[in-house]
Amino acid sequence: MNHLRTALQRSRAFAVDLARDEQGDVPGWVLVTLMTAGLVVVLWAFAGPALVGLFEQALQSVTGL
Repeated sequence: MNHLRTALQRSRAFAVDLARDEQGDVPGWVLVTLMTAGLVVVLWAFAGPALVGLFEQALQSVTGL
């Protein structure tokens, strides 16, 4: 029974240490996500009308209208 208790304590300590190590990286992922969203917005602002026109032209060529 003591072996099981010791193993559980070790695994809990490992999980706590792992969670503590990962907490420092959250702001980095938030920054990457926000920067990616910003790039998508900027690219869509410039290329949006051209992409919509290209999509409509492709649909017209497929449907034959």
